[in-house]
Amino acid sequence: MPECPAGLRDLRDRVTAFVRHRVMPCEPVLDAGGPQATAALRRLRQEAREQGLWALPLPAELGGQGLPLRSYVHVAEAEGASDHGPAALGSAPLLDVLMLQRYGSPRVRELYLHRLVAGEIRSCYAMTEPETPGTDPFLTSTRAEPSAGGGWTVSGRKWFTSGAADADLVTVLARTDGAPADREGLSLLLVPTATPGFRVVRELPVLGAGGQWEIELDRAAVDGDHLLGERGKALSVAGERLQLGRTLRCLRWLGQAQRAFGLMCERAATRVRSRGALGDLQLVQRHVFEALLALRTTRPLVYEAAARLDAGLDAHVEVGLAKVAASRMLQEVADAAIQVHGAAGLGPDTPLPALFRTGRAARILDGPDELHITSVARRVLRTD
Repeated sequence: MPECPAGLRDLRDRVTAFVRHRVMPCEPVLDAGGPQATAALRRLRQEAREQGLWALPLPAELGGQGLPLRSYVHVAEAEGASDHGPAALGSAPLLDVLMLQRYGSPRVRELYLHRLVAGEIRSCYAMTEPETPGTDPFLTSTRAEPSAGGGWTVSGRKWFTSGAADADLVTVLARTDGAPADREGLSLLLVPTATPGFRVVRELPVLGAGGQWEIELDRAAVDGDHLLGERGKALSVAGERLQLGRTLRCLRWLGQAQRAFGLMCERAATRVRSRGALGDLQLVQRHVFEALLALRTTRPLVYEAAARLDAGLDAHVEVGLAKVAASRMLQEVADAAIQVHGAAGLGPDTPLPALFRTGRAARILDGPDELHITSVARRVLRTD
C-alpha cells in the first residue's frame, strides 16, 4: 500500500474504526431502506460529527474539513469498506458539491451548497437513458427547451440514477441545441425533485440490490440560473466529474476488496477440518496469494490516477487503467473469499454476496470495461 503520511495515520485509523464498529453493524438496516434506515443514517451522521469525522474532503469554506485529494485517498479506502461509509461520514456529495461550486450560478451556490455539505439535502446525477447506449451520450434524447422568462422545460427519462428516490436535487444531462448525435448542444441542468413534472418511475435492483432508480421529467420547469456551466458544453463538465468519480469509486472498491480479503484469511486460519485448518490446503493458500496479488498490483494504479488528478494533469489513461483493474480485482477477491467460505459465503451471514455483486456491477457501471479498454488503447496508439 502507498505509504500513508504520518499526520494522516490517526485519522485513517479513526475512520477505519468508525466504519468497522459503527457503520458495518448497521448495514442490514441501511440496505433495507425505509424509516428505520433513515433513522440509523441520521444517528451515524451525528456520531461522525461528534467524532470530528464529518465531510472530510468537502471544502472548508462550506462546512467541510477541506482534506485535499492527495490526503483523502488514504481515508477513502477506509470509508469505502462499507457502501454506506461515504454517506454516514458526509463525503458522498463530494462530486456534486465540487460541480456546483465551480459551475453553479451565484443563486445555485447560495441555495444549495451549504445544505449539501451539512447533509440537510441530497443530490443525484442522471445521465444514462433506457433506450440510449450509456457509452454514447451524444444520443441523449432528454430535451430542455427554452421557456418564457429565461427558464427551461425539461422532458425525458433517465435510469440507473443512484439515490434518486431520496434526492432533493438531480443534475440532468439534456439536449438544449442541435440534432440527436450532434457532438455539441448538450447541457446540464439542476432540477429540484419537488418540481412538478418530476417523477420516480421505479426502482431498478442491480443483481437483487436496490438503490438505482428510473426517473421521468414531463415538462419540468427549471429556472434559467439552474444551468450548470455553459450552454451546450455539458460533456466537458461531465468528463471532469467522471474522472474524479471513477477514481473515488476505485478507492472504495479497494476498501471493499480489503474487507473481503480479511474475511477470507480469517476463515482460512480458523476453520478446522478433520485433518487440520482450512488454510493448510495448498489450493486455499493459492486463493489467498492470488487475492493479495490482485490487491497489491491494483492499488498503485488507483493512487497514480488520484495523484495526477490532484496535480491537475491529464489522467484519462490512468483512470481508465485503474477503473478496469479495480473492478476486476474486487470481483476476483470477493469470489475467492466466497470459495474459501463455501456455502457460508453464499448466505446472509457475511457481506461477501454484496461485495461480489458490487464487483460484478462495477465492470459495467461508470462505463463498461470495453469502453475504457478501447479509450485507453486509442490514446496510447495516438501518442506512442
